[in-house]
Amino acid sequence: MSNAAATIQETRPTPTPGLGDSVPRYTSYPTAPHFHPGVDAVTVRGWMDALEGDDEISLYLHIPYCDRLCWFCACHTKQTRHYAPVVTFLRSLHREIETVGGLVSGRGKVRAVHFGGGSPTMLKPEDILLLGKALRDRFDFLDNASLSVEIDPNDMDEGRLDAFAAIGMTRASLGVQDFDPKVQKAINREQSFALTKSIVDAVRARGVTSVNLDLLYGLPHQTCESVAATVGQALTLAPDRLALFGYAHVPWFKKHQTMIDEAWLPDSTARLAQSQLAARTIVGAGYEALGLDHFAKPQDTLAVAARGGKIRRNFQGYTEDQCETLIGLGPSSISRYRQGYAQNIVATGEYERAVDSGQLAIARGIELSVDDQARGWVIERLMCQFAFSAVDLVERFGAVGQKLLCEASRLAISGAGELLRLEGENFVVPAESHPLVRTVAAKFDRYLRNGNARHSVAV
Repeated sequence: MSNAAATIQETRPTPTPGLGDSVPRYTSYPTAPHFHPGVDAVTVRGWMDALEGDDEISLYLHIPYCDRLCWFCACHTKQTRHYAPVVTFLRSLHREIETVGGLVSGRGKVRAVHFGGGSPTMLKPEDILLLGKALRDRFDFLDNASLSVEIDPNDMDEGRLDAFAAIGMTRASLGVQDFDPKVQKAINREQSFALTKSIVDAVRARGVTSVNLDLLYGLPHQTCESVAATVGQALTLAPDRLALFGYAHVPWFKKHQTMIDEAWLPDSTARLAQSQLAARTIVGAGYEALGLDHFAKPQDTLAVAARGGKIRRNFQGYTEDQCETLIGLGPSSISRYRQGYAQNIVATGEYERAVDSGQLAIARGIELSVDDQARGWVIERLMCQFAFSAVDLVERFGAVGQKLLCEASRLAISGAGELLRLEGENFVVPAESHPLVRTVAAKFDRYLRNGNARHSVAV
C-alpha cells in the first residue's frame, strides 16, 4: 500500500449515527414539497404590488433544456437535440419578462441576475444578447449589478463566451463533478480537465473576476483517491470559490438516475470520508470553509460576507445576496417575496401557454406565518453559521421566538445534545457534527414531521 493510500485509509471514519437520514437540503423553509396551489397568480400580484421603490431584487432565469442528459442531475430539465423547442420557449420567456417587468416597474432595482438550468450555455449567442437586452429594457438595474451564469464547458465556444461577456457576466460557475473518466462515463458527463481549464481561462480573459467550480462526492465508482485527485486538479485552476455537493440519488424523482447502478454508489460512511478528505484538502490550500459545502478564497465576497455574519442561503446555494425578493423566471423557477414563496408551472408546454396569454405562470407556493419565518431564520443560521443567537431569536420574533427557544433548549439537553449545544447565549452545532447540520436543521422543521416527501441522505 502506498503512503498516500495509507493516509486516505486512516481518514475513513467509523460509522456515524444520522449519516443515512433522509432530510431536505434547506434552500428554503418551508421546503418546496409543502407548497400548495392556494398561492396563485392573484396572490403573487399582491406581493409584487407591495414592493417599494428602493427595494433591491434578484432575478433567476431557468433555462429548462440541455443538449445532453447527465444521469446524476436532479434539476428540472429535458434533453433536446433540436433548437426549435428552445426558440419556442425563449419566445415565452421574453413574454414573461415583459409581464413581470411591467408589474414591478418602479418598485425595485435589480441587484443580481442568475442564469441557471438546465444549460443556459446551450443558448445561441444572438439569443443570449436578446435576453440581456430584454432584462435591461424591462427592469431597472443598479450600476454594479452582478450577473452569474452556470456553465457547461462542453457547450461553450467563442461566440457564447463573447455574448455572456457582452451582457455583463461577472461570475461563472462551471460544472466539473469529477475528472475521473470512469466516473464521468458512469454519469454520462465526459469532460476533460483541458476543456475545463480552457473555459476558466476564457472567462477570465473576458473580465470575469469570480470563477466557481462545482464538485460532487458520492458518485458511482468514486473513491477517496479519485476524489482527492479531482480536488487537486481543480485547485490548480485557482478558482475563487468551490462547491462540494453530495450526489443526491433520487431515482423515484428523476427516472434517468436509474441509469446509475446503485451497486456502484459509495455507502454513507464512504461518502462522509470523501467529503471530509476533500474539505481538508481545499482548506489546506488556503480556502475558507463556508456553511455546509462551499469554500472561497479569503478575499472573495462570499468569504467576507460569512465573516461578517451576512452569508445567506437560497435556491442557488450559499450567497452574499441580501435581497429579500428573488423573482424566478422560466418553468419550475421559485420566487421568494417577503410574504412567501411561489413556484412557476413545471411543465414547459403549460408554462408557455400561461405566459403567452399574458398571465403569471404561478402553480403553487406558500405564505409565511410568523412561525415559518422564525423557523426559517433558525434553519438558515444553522445552515450558514452552524449556530444561532437565542437573544436575536427572541428579539426578532417575540413570543414565537420564545416558544422556539424552548424547543432548542429541550433539544440541546436531550440525547441529541451531541448535535446542538448551548454555549453562552448561542445554540451551536459542534464542529464534529457539522456534516450533519441538515439533520439538526430538520429538528426545527414543523412540516417534515407531517409530510410524506422523500429526500436525499444527510451526507
